[in-house]
Amino acid sequence: MDVSFIVTIFLVGFIGSFISGMFGIGGAIINFPLLLFVPAALGVAHFTSHEVAGITAIQVLFATMGGVWIYRKGSYLNKKLIAYMGISILVGSFIGGFGSNHLTENTINMIYGMLALLAVILMFVPKKGLDDVSFEQVNFNKRLAVLLSFIVGIGAGIVGAGGAFLLVPIMLTVLKIPTRMTIASSLAITFISSIGSTVGKIATGQVEFMPAIMIVLASLIAAPIGAKISKRMDTKILQVMLSVLLCMTAIKVWIDIL
Repeated sequence: MDVSFIVTIFLVGFIGSFISGMFGIGGAIINFPLLLFVPAALGVAHFTSHEVAGITAIQVLFATMGGVWIYRKGSYLNKKLIAYMGISILVGSFIGGFGSNHLTENTINMIYGMLALLAVILMFVPKKGLDDVSFEQVNFNKRLAVLLSFIVGIGAGIVGAGGAFLLVPIMLTVLKIPTRMTIASSLAITFISSIGSTVGKIATGQVEFMPAIMIVLASLIAAPIGAKISKRMDTKILQVMLSVLLCMTAIKVWIDIL
């Protein structure tokens, strides 16, 4: 393990975790393709899709923890929403994380590509008047929230994600949760989800611990920084930036798959 390997893995973790804190996502949608392609392109390491999913699961766990810590004060965290969606996604992510050991590398990449494409489609659904509702007046369909978070959890567990890159557009477009509350609450839900996927990955021997530790260190530094910046940004700008980010990632993944 040389210096170039350490620097590459740390930077990948830092970038993904910074984005995690800023947009309320776990960072997996960025770190999965970065870990899969960047170390191999630079000749410092070559990770399989199973190993990338395992490392990413650990990264998401700590990145979301750091992001939630920044949002712990104030009314950004919707505790009822977190409870309903968190428990459901935890069960789904454990099933996905445990069962992913029986899937081929190509299947995992295809599932990741489909999830990224779905996230892009949802982000471009109109969201007029979303942020005009006060946090105290926010209401949501509880059964729908539980069902959707369970389905997201299964897919996210397979690719080692917390599922926030899908949760965020679902919460914005389907459940009609205001942007800032969505970003904060999705971090908490994703943290719960990542517990299930992490346990499933470790139990089936899919985690490379040294790269995971380096990425965790980067996460603890970068995620809180991203969350602090997010709190000062206009919500419409955040939505546009997240849409562009998801779109670019989905295009890159599908180009490599096809």
